[in-house]
Amino acid sequence: MDFFGLGLAVIIVAIVLIVVIVIIARSIRIVKQGFTGIVERLGRFHRVLGPGLNILVPVIDRLAYSVDMREQVRTFPPLSVITEDNLNVAMDTVVYFQVNDPRSATYEIADYLSAVEQLTATTLRNVVGSMNLEEALTSRDVINSQLRAVLDQATGKWGIKVTRVELKSIDPPQSILEPMEKQMRAERERRASILTAEGLKQSQILEAEGQRQSTILRAEGDAKSQVLRAKGDAEAQVVLAKGESEAIERVFAAIHAGDADNKLLAYQYLQTLPKLAEGDANKLWIIPSELTDALQEIGKGFFEGKAEVPFKATKSFSDNQGPSILDETFEPDSVSDVSVPSIAETLQDSGIDPKGAGETPTISSGTSIADETPGVGLEDALDSVREAEQEVPGTAPQPPSTPQPPYPPQQPPYPPQQ
Repeated sequence: MDFFGLGLAVIIVAIVLIVVIVIIARSIRIVKQGFTGIVERLGRFHRVLGPGLNILVPVIDRLAYSVDMREQVRTFPPLSVITEDNLNVAMDTVVYFQVNDPRSATYEIADYLSAVEQLTATTLRNVVGSMNLEEALTSRDVINSQLRAVLDQATGKWGIKVTRVELKSIDPPQSILEPMEKQMRAERERRASILTAEGLKQSQILEAEGQRQSTILRAEGDAKSQVLRAKGDAEAQVVLAKGESEAIERVFAAIHAGDADNKLLAYQYLQTLPKLAEGDANKLWIIPSELTDALQEIGKGFFEGKAEVPFKATKSFSDNQGPSILDETFEPDSVSDVSVPSIAETLQDSGIDPKGAGETPTISSGTSIADETPGVGLEDALDSVREAEQEVPGTAPQPPSTPQPPYPPQQPPYPPQQ
């Protein structure tokens, strides 16, 4: 009897120990980091358990839900969306969200993951439906921001915070892809052409600017060099003029000191005429107007002591060259002992060709040269002398008449400076 009672007591104690162990085990709850526990007491929300060791009241309290408090990423399958221009576009979206209120996420919505997925789909259709295909392809940021704003406002009462919404891909229909590729290729080529033209324009502008600067600098250098050259030429002409002036003064001084008569000066002129006929321009003789007096002296020397025969040239220069030296009437003393051949021989001895070397040289009064106006040649002068001899043979000497030449005062007899 005592043995039976002892065995029964042992069994009861063991059962009690087992029950106590079970109760203690059910009263202790460990919550992982990043999660929270929802405790219900007698079927009603009691409290939220944090991470770590938590003790519940046995039988009365129980851990009903465990909520993940970390930020979660939810990828949704491709969604067919119709754009404003009635094109079906497949879009993949990614939503980033986090549970802020575990009680609301547990008791305000039955399945917040499914709710977020459906809300994202409907919001995406609304946003993309108000855009055409081109806007949808180029307005990813706008779509993302609008989706985030709508989802964040709708899920706020669920204790969920939508942090980001991203579009993974936008796939237009295959029938639209080829024209889009052609359009994009043409647009890229257009942009490349514009950039190339812009670069060419800039290079041409820079090249033209460089050429302009170079031209300006070259022109400035040429102008300065011309100014310096002109100054040098002016100084050289001044020095040359001074030298010529001194030479003329010395010649004048030598002539006046030597007391040269007109016959000597005329002879010097005759010696100078061959030099004037030399060169390529030997068709024109430039003889100063002072040679008239010298020719008068020659006539006086040739016809000295002879009968006076008027010697007059019948040809003259054109009106625009003024009076000619051959327009004057020379009245030598006599022509009885002077013949035309003797005059020709005298001229040839002086180096003058009476025939004009095949062409009649032109005797020009003063220093002007007229290529188109014929002058008076020596042959004409000799013809005039022959006519005078035939008209007055054996005429008695006549007193010489005083000639009235319409010429300016006699200038110093020197060859003209070339």
